[in-house]
Amino acid sequence: MKCLITGGNVKVLGKAVHSLSRIGDELYLEPLKDGLSLRTVNSSRSAYACFLFVPLFFQQYQAASPGQDLLRCKILMKSFLSVFRSLAMVEKTVEKCCISLSSSNSHLVVQLHCKYGVKKTHNLSFQDCESLQAVFNPALCPHLLRAPARVLAEAVLSFPPALTEVTLGIGHGRRVILRSYQEEEADSTNKAMVTETSIGEEDFQQLHAPEGIAVTFCLKEFRGLLSFAESANLPLTVHFDVPGRPVIFTIEDSLLDSHFVLATLLEQDPCSQDLCSPNPCQPVPQKQAHSIPHLDDFTNDDIDCYMIAMETTVGSEGSRAQPSTSLPPVSQPSHDLVPPSEEEEEEAEPSTVPGTPPPKKFRSLFFGSILAPVHSPQGPSPVLAEDSDGEG
Repeated sequence: MKCLITGGNVKVLGKAVHSLSRIGDELYLEPLKDGLSLRTVNSSRSAYACFLFVPLFFQQYQAASPGQDLLRCKILMKSFLSVFRSLAMVEKTVEKCCISLSSSNSHLVVQLHCKYGVKKTHNLSFQDCESLQAVFNPALCPHLLRAPARVLAEAVLSFPPALTEVTLGIGHGRRVILRSYQEEEADSTNKAMVTETSIGEEDFQQLHAPEGIAVTFCLKEFRGLLSFAESANLPLTVHFDVPGRPVIFTIEDSLLDSHFVLATLLEQDPCSQDLCSPNPCQPVPQKQAHSIPHLDDFTNDDIDCYMIAMETTVGSEGSRAQPSTSLPPVSQPSHDLVPPSEEEEEEAEPSTVPGTPPPKKFRSLFFGSILAPVHSPQGPSPVLAEDSDGEG
């Protein structure tokens, strides 16, 4: 694989990497016939992001050498991010960027051609990997809103940097409400502060959602996506359903496609249930354990209503269209297809990462490994992942 990026597109690539770094610690890079794909997923499988840069984005693009198979690799996010650490310097000094990946070389080579003939070469170690692909279909989400990224970016400016989750909903008069979400804590009744931003329907290019609907998701990843969309001057489309189902953010342009899939809270907080009420509500005490309706019991849940599937496949996707696979109900969790490394990760005690959902409130996304031939007629087989005590 070899590609050459020139002009302002180098900064666009750097911005995309910065957005992905807010989600995962590993970057999956895969050259496809349809373009270069950059993907990541967080450790709890509750957030997934993908950028696909089409061949027209590059001055030169070659997915594979003649007679060679398409390659794919996984590298540490912080290693690739270090190449584009300072976007201001990239914009001022870098004239073009060359990225190459070869099976005969153990490194992903990123070379920056700067002003005055200066060349900076980065040799990044990588691992061979399977293709990371989330199974989702924005068209199946009944609710949609679309607006310039600037509108939503300005709306979240009022939220404190330490805020973890935000609630998005439709309030009285079909105004779009963004409200800070506070985790229920018995000792914080008199300390919690709720911040709310209201946006008129006229500021949206599309708005198809009923009054009273609301979903809560992580603000950290949302801010990263907004930063990219605003810098690229592109509109952002939000596809969502009932609480507990994932919210899907999409950016589409002639040169790139982007999809961010974030898990949402299963249980909506009281403040979000009545978005039409002008009076702020008080946090309620933490519910007792016996009142929670079997959140950890997969056999008693409608899996198709609360989950999204994620899989890894050996074959190339080959198409920019998203698959429309839906998940059938299952009788019991199965880990047969999860690689040993994934099982060990599930068993290990996860650590708490800033900007992630509170414990036991978000469903972990499905994640598995499918080692099937490309020509196999069978569809992807979803694999259940247990609730995560960390990011999940």
